[in-house]
Amino acid sequence: MTPAERRTAAAISAELARLVRYDDESIVHEAWIRQRYDGGFAASYAPARSAAARTAWHEAGHAVAALAVGARFSSASIRAGGASSGRVHSIRGGGELGFVIDAAGQVAERLQRWTLPSGEDELRAWLASWRGDGGDARRFRTGIRDRFGGDEAAAWRYAVRLLTPLRPRIRELARGMLVHPRHLPYAVAAAVAGFGAGDGSPDGDRSAGRPRREISRGNLS
Repeated sequence: MTPAERRTAAAISAELARLVRYDDESIVHEAWIRQRYDGGFAASYAPARSAAARTAWHEAGHAVAALAVGARFSSASIRAGGASSGRVHSIRGGGELGFVIDAAGQVAERLQRWTLPSGEDELRAWLASWRGDGGDARRFRTGIRDRFGGDEAAAWRYAVRLLTPLRPRIRELARGMLVHPRHLPYAVAAAVAGFGAGDGSPDGDRSAGRPRREISRGNLS
């Protein structure tokens, strides 16, 4: 971590400590609210706040999942633009658990409000409706073939079991993204989420080859 990244992580941690009693929508930085309103992505400030908070959980889910399975990325952002409202850039690694990263945005959105599908029928109906989502759904289905074949429900449940204990880290990173008006580099995101050497994230750079993918949250509203 560079000195500048260390200062950024410290500033975010201090701001989160100051705002610990406030809910997610109450801590959204004005930059994210105005960016969504001025860009025509939200009709007023209230839906802009809600959209930013939802996106922050989505992207934090991807980022924390990447950290948990030993993958790396260049940065995470909740800046809306084009067809997406946020993105985790240039994810590398993950191996056979890459599908967990792909599912993590949707899992995190549901962990935010504890609205995960509760039964097998509900889960399979939701999975059948999951399309698009910035390419997450397509990559998830491709990524599970070697380990789960076509059993999407089993793969989803695996991702949920892995990510549910990480909810506090997802929440902390989501809130960090909300209070900071710019993208978070990998090292800063890892620090805010509580990852470090020997704690689920890679020691140094274990990635190889070209970036696996860039994950973004689609379907702007």
